[in-house]
Amino acid sequence: MAENKNVQNVQAGDEAVVAEKFQWSDLYRKEDWWAIWLGFIIIFAGIISTVTGAFEFKAVKFSTWGNADAPTFLSNMTPDYFASLLFTYVVLLVLFSIGAHFMGKDVKKFAIAFTGLFALSWIAYIFSAQATLKNYLEYAFWALAVGLLVCNTIGTPEWLKPALISEYYVKTGLVVMGAEVLFSNITNFGIYGLAIAWFVTPVVIIFMWLFGTKFLKMVSKPMVIVIATATSVCGVSAAIAAAAASGAKRNDLTFAIGLSLMFTVLMMVFMPIGIKAVGMDAMVGGAWIGGTVDSTGAVVLAGEALGPVGGQVAALVKMIQNILIGFIALAISIFFAMKVDTESTGGKVGAGEIWHRFPKFILGFFAASVLFSFVIMPAFGSETYSAILKTFSNFKGWCFCLTFTAIGLESNFKEMLYYMQGGKPLTLYVVGQTFNLVLTLLVAWIMLSGNFFPIPDISTV
Repeated sequence: MAENKNVQNVQAGDEAVVAEKFQWSDLYRKEDWWAIWLGFIIIFAGIISTVTGAFEFKAVKFSTWGNADAPTFLSNMTPDYFASLLFTYVVLLVLFSIGAHFMGKDVKKFAIAFTGLFALSWIAYIFSAQATLKNYLEYAFWALAVGLLVCNTIGTPEWLKPALISEYYVKTGLVVMGAEVLFSNITNFGIYGLAIAWFVTPVVIIFMWLFGTKFLKMVSKPMVIVIATATSVCGVSAAIAAAAASGAKRNDLTFAIGLSLMFTVLMMVFMPIGIKAVGMDAMVGGAWIGGTVDSTGAVVLAGEALGPVGGQVAALVKMIQNILIGFIALAISIFFAMKVDTESTGGKVGAGEIWHRFPKFILGFFAASVLFSFVIMPAFGSETYSAILKTFSNFKGWCFCLTFTAIGLESNFKEMLYYMQGGKPLTLYVVGQTFNLVLTLLVAWIMLSGNFFPIPDISTV
């Protein structure tokens, strides 16, 4: 009975992140669709800016400080920097306010709250640019930490809450991220990348699902699938997609993100050290890092610690793995609609219900990937493609930073204690990640050691 009372006591983090049934008005009223529209506005602005040179469209990036060139963070605060900061703020404020208006929100309250959220995210970015810390902790950690600190000390002010719509920001960022996911990466690394990234990932998800639901008997099945997806694919980005597809609660998502960030830092630091200590081949070690470390940025840093070969292989494996985000979100939507959510009722669902549950912003992710894979890259070449990505990549980073700050501001430790389920989520992650590490290393060794298959020529990749 006590457990039922706790389940019925809906708290601030209990809102599910699934869409309602589709209507044509959803195209201009719903969050997922606005994420697509805003994401493509950013993408096309970046393309036009780069190709024509008619205007500059770049979000601000805080330069490294804490070294000889910039002893303190104040060293980088030049007039040009503040002009760029203001430009970034205005662009994001205008874009997100337009969507907020059509979604029925009070734009004035949203704008005021967004200003505060942007300022806190800026503080997180300043911490993440510190010369020593940036090698270990990305902006995602600091954004979450800043939000958690405010929420669990003075409490999140009421005036900030209208802007705490984290899914809105991250979905927009994920649509933009689709431009970075090229299908050509599959052919470039061929069977090697597919075996390491696409064989291991679903096996780990299935293992963690069975372990969490059958052995640990976790109450929240959406939490199980979110943690499993975050562990096996690419951390936070995959967790968001899985949460939307499964109807996970916000606190489920917060735990998954927290666990992912914490272990990402540990793995990013210690995996390269261990790989070099045992004399593991850089190509095998890079593939191992790419297939297991959750964050793409952390993968690049950890892979580069092994040298150029290890860094390139790590990045390739992770990029191939990232392509799975959309497919896995679709699979989770189907699985939860047809199996998990009908177990207690015995009901059946059709294709229409699956479409209703599917997180629509994934369509934007796919569309951006297809556009850049088959149009932009062939038309303009790799050099211009890279320049385009550099133009709007910082906007994607700001979308994610706003997301993590907002999640932190909504995450009260006391309210989240119930969701710990006696430490089961932590057990699930540790056991699942251990399984992931062992299986990925085994497959990477089989594919890249030269004992079974020819070693690929990285210079042609």
